[in-house]
Amino acid sequence: MVKPLVFKGDKKAKKRKRTTTDQNDDDAPERQTKQSKASATSSKITTTAAATSNEEIEGEEHDDSWVSADAPSDVSGPIMFVLPTEPPTALACDATGKVFTLPIENIVDGNPATAEPHDVRQVWVANKIVGTEHHRFKGHHGKYLSCDKIGLFTATSDAITSLESFTIIPTFDTPGTFQIQSLRETFLTVRASKSSKANAAPEVRGDATEISFDTTLRIRMQARFKPRIKASKEEKAREKISRRELEEAVGRRLEEDEVKRLKRARREGDYHEVMLDLKVKGKHDKYG
Repeated sequence: MVKPLVFKGDKKAKKRKRTTTDQNDDDAPERQTKQSKASATSSKITTTAAATSNEEIEGEEHDDSWVSADAPSDVSGPIMFVLPTEPPTALACDATGKVFTLPIENIVDGNPATAEPHDVRQVWVANKIVGTEHHRFKGHHGKYLSCDKIGLFTATSDAITSLESFTIIPTFDTPGTFQIQSLRETFLTVRASKSSKANAAPEVRGDATEISFDTTLRIRMQARFKPRIKASKEEKAREKISRRELEEAVGRRLEEDEVKRLKRARREGDYHEVMLDLKVKGKHDKYG
């Protein structure tokens, strides 16, 4: 290595010993850079995880898949009545309010429990009438399903009267199926068409006085409106909490088993009690 030139009379530079403090000062910018990068990475991971979680929850809230109603209390929002015909048909209406049966195209192996609407005319919006156990059903054109005194179904009404009010009754011996009863205690039923046309669609009436196979139908509905599924998704959303959020809530770093304990408590409903225990434990550890 070439040394710098030294001239006579030049003062010799004293060698200065580097102290630990000096080294730390020299390394400080590098450490700060590393810490900043680590912090940014951690923040990015947390943000990404939160965004993914939010996307999953939003996706579940907009779940348009179709499931079967299991109880009258399930029936809400867009639904489809799957009628006991062969092949399966759905209760439908057109823009003029005519009510008829329409063959179901979206179905797996003819199984009514897999049916989904392929035509907006097959979709009705169900709502419970406030203060009663009755339901109303609105067609795609904004009019309500109605059954008159002779059992004729139409969908031309803008208001709710006794003719537009129906009771959904579970079928005693066939779980997952229902009877649609008018306030005159007659049932929705299907029967072979009296038309002379070949392959005429079955007719739907509201004048059956007894429960039978022809009055027994299934109700398909959008999954996001089913109470039990909604409750399950809300519970799943409650479980989605990061370690960082838990540590901020408790006010200290948490052990792995403490994180699991808090997440389990959120599912089981005793989250605040467990958090209080961990906060008290943290104070004891600090001053013990």
